[in-house]
Amino acid sequence: MLIDAANLNYKELNDAIRHAGGDCRVRGCLGQRFLGAGMRGISICVEGIPGNALGAYLDGASITVLSNAQDAVGDTMNDGKIVVHGSIGDAAGYAMRGGRLYVRGNAGYRAGIHMKEYENKTPVMIIGGSAGSFLGEYQAGGKIVVLGLSGGEPIVGEFPCTGMHGGKIFLRGKAEGVVFPRQVTFRAAEKEDMEEIRQDLAEFASLFGLDFDSLFHSFFTVVTPDSRNPYKRMYVEN
Repeated sequence: MLIDAANLNYKELNDAIRHAGGDCRVRGCLGQRFLGAGMRGISICVEGIPGNALGAYLDGASITVLSNAQDAVGDTMNDGKIVVHGSIGDAAGYAMRGGRLYVRGNAGYRAGIHMKEYENKTPVMIIGGSAGSFLGEYQAGGKIVVLGLSGGEPIVGEFPCTGMHGGKIFLRGKAEGVVFPRQVTFRAAEKEDMEEIRQDLAEFASLFGLDFDSLFHSFFTVVTPDSRNPYKRMYVEN
């Protein structure tokens, strides 16, 4: 079903999607918030730029955005998939606990903040370009992959992994010049690490017309929390 969003506010647009009775294509989207929030069982294709909290609390639906998206994409996402063909704003995947978030372009500050795992669900976020400062802040679970395909800029901004105490971050390349906090460890990815992201990386490459083999066989840096009580030095006086 085709929905013209040009003259609809965010409540009217979301009501139209819920009452569409199945998959739909949204045309003329311009900043409407909470698009697809909490939805399941349908596919939504968005032409235009959705507003904040796209796919918040998503519970199994699939959302594809053909251009950019604003802040808080996938906020507290539980299941499903969000595919963005452009770039996204800040705080993507906030408290995300399941599902997949694939972004062809760049991500703003605090991507993956408070990302976690819930029961048997492991959320995955892949950013094709670069990520802003505070990537993976307070990350408690899940996997974040940054490919750095935009070129000409650092793969990640300042203060990555601040407060990280779970999950994994994969940065394509040797992450030269990236300053990590003492509470994490970083090393070259091994075969077992790469197998963890093989399927998602293959899907990402297919969605955006990229060479999977070239990506998969690149050098990756893996960042994980320091298992020796990462917060001890922050909260206990020695």
